[in-house]
Amino acid sequence: MTEPVLPRLRPEIEQLPPYRQGRQADPSGFKLSSNENAFEPLPGVLEALHGASAINRYPDATAGRLCAALAERYGVEREQVLAGAGSVSLLAAFIQAAAGAGDEVVHAWRSFEAYPGLVLVAGAKGVQVPNLPDGRHDLDAMAAAVTDRTRVVLLCTPNNPTGSIITSDEFERFVERVPKDVLILLDEAYAEFVTDDAAVGGLAERVFEQHPNVVVLRTFSKAYGLAALRIGYAIGHTRVLDAARATIIPLSVTAQAETAALASLEHESELLERVAEIAARRERLVAGLRDAGWSVPDAQGNFAWLDTVDPAVAAAFDEAGLMVRVFPDGIRISVGEAESIDRVIDVARHLRG
Repeated sequence: MTEPVLPRLRPEIEQLPPYRQGRQADPSGFKLSSNENAFEPLPGVLEALHGASAINRYPDATAGRLCAALAERYGVEREQVLAGAGSVSLLAAFIQAAAGAGDEVVHAWRSFEAYPGLVLVAGAKGVQVPNLPDGRHDLDAMAAAVTDRTRVVLLCTPNNPTGSIITSDEFERFVERVPKDVLILLDEAYAEFVTDDAAVGGLAERVFEQHPNVVVLRTFSKAYGLAALRIGYAIGHTRVLDAARATIIPLSVTAQAETAALASLEHESELLERVAEIAARRERLVAGLRDAGWSVPDAQGNFAWLDTVDPAVAAAFDEAGLMVRVFPDGIRISVGEAESIDRVIDVARHLRG
């Protein structure tokens, strides 16, 4: 049979592997592969969703109610807030707004696995800077990697998947070394879980005011437990956000996602309780892994990182019903249900014999 003539595609896109989602667990196991929140949505969220049932109508393309609420919450102008279908869609919009063919985007590696693909789709070249041995961004090397072709720098704190933070002092020194016309995206998807007072807090410290080339990104997927609804937001200079408004996919934030996010914002005390519980489980997980003989970087997200490429390790977790995330250079274990912590530690201890 003659092969059909297919449309010409970008060769680099044909070679780009699709995003690989964390595996599901069977009913007796635990899914610890996607950094999801094991808690159900906050009080009032499901009830609010029942009232957002007009799915025959398009949503507000600006997610205006949510952006207004976030603007009030953080003391900024409404135009300084942009909502998107998860922070990853916002990352894509900002990269496409700033970088194209011949441009470069600098980011740490290993870091969020979507970064290389987002850069490639934009037509730009990714410049990957290896992490320090303890899993932290090598900010000196990243600053040195910035050239006159650099248009965007991606900073992930806590870094996914290693869990390490960027401190306020490190961030300030880094920003001062980067040209002011280079866009810096401060990806704080896991910021709510941070307990280290030295960590940079992009919104609390209002870094976007001191440095107009910095945009702070957050999500409702992790701490707020709205992963399935896909909603995140960015705060920064209006002109920079306007450029992303031109590249972002229109109407990508559904009315249901906006409603759930608004309802979640009304339950701050419950959120803080859940975040504290997850952080406590994280500390117990990290302590248990270290006690079992594993080297684990300081973790400030809702996950821990094992620096191992031994396939027997991944197989042992799998056999125990623990669906962890296996990368070419390590294993990320999400903080899940309380019952999962002891099972993870038991497997880790057994592996060390």
